Amino acid sequence: MDLLLHLRYFRTVAEEQHFGRAAARLRMAQPSLSQRIQRLERELGIRLLDRGPRGAALTPAGRLVLTETEHLLAAADRLTATVARVHSGALGTLRAAVPPGLGATAVGHLLTAFRTRSPGADLELRELPTTEQTAELTAGTLDAGIVRHPCPAPGLAFGPTLHQPLGALLPADDPLATPPELPTAALTGRDLVLFPRAEAPALHDETLTACARHGCTPATVHEAAGPDFTRALVLSGRAVALVPRTPDGDGTVWRPLRGSPVTWRTSTAWPEGKDSPAVRLFTDTAHEILREHADMRPAPSARMVFPRPASEFPL
Repeated sequence: MDLLLHLRYFRTVAEEQHFGRAAARLRMAQPSLSQRIQRLERELGIRLLDRGPRGAALTPAGRLVLTETEHLLAAADRLTATVARVHSGALGTLRAAVPPGLGATAVGHLLTAFRTRSPGADLELRELPTTEQTAELTAGTLDAGIVRHPCPAPGLAFGPTLHQPLGALLPADDPLATPPELPTAALTGRDLVLFPRAEAPALHDETLTACARHGCTPATVHEAAGPDFTRALVLSGRAVALVPRTPDGDGTVWRPLRGSPVTWRTSTAWPEGKDSPAVRLFTDTAHEILREHADMRPAPSARMVFPRPASEFPL
């Protein structure tokens, strides 16, 4: 017996005090309703209603059961609403990650937008390199992420790819800082600062390949894990950092490369077949925020080429 359903029938009869009116309200036949109430009484082992020619009246036991029925049905309705909100992505905890260097502005807007669109959900956001994200997405300890490409990870699904142009971070007094943009070849012979290769090996190699393809052969490649160390290497002298758009300040300036020949490809990612409403909400929100606050855009054509081994570049 569906206890909750039979209790709803009982409550309706109690409110109407008449089997005929209750049956009409429930859009069912009166004999069927009467049989269901009798079955409920047998299950509970008590008489809930006194039947008479003028209607149905609650027995003392029926009044007690009705009070508990109200509480029980209200709790069931709350539970149903909660489950519906979980299915819609409005409740629960979503475990997600962003890559290092995405930028405080983009991450801040992502957190705010997700919480605004899903105020009952909890976004557990971490900063993880692409290699660690793919491992956790595959293992199921991460629900969604923002990854850099190439991202060779079987079993993952990806959102639309966006391209983020790279530019040169230079000392403010560097002669190359004078023009508003630079040809990539102008960086030839300078020390080049990039993110650690271990964070995204394929992207690291792909970036250097794109530089070489456009006439830039660095003297040495340095690795820097964070913006402070990157800026320190730049301020030290010969080094130039290849990074996404960065605000000028603290003795450095950022200049775009003419024609945006070097870009990072970025997209959302999640375990294949596990695009829950919460995951879809995160990935849709992230794609929007990346376009609006991280200087990313769809590319009309591919700009990057297949990577050469990193050993071809001096370290």
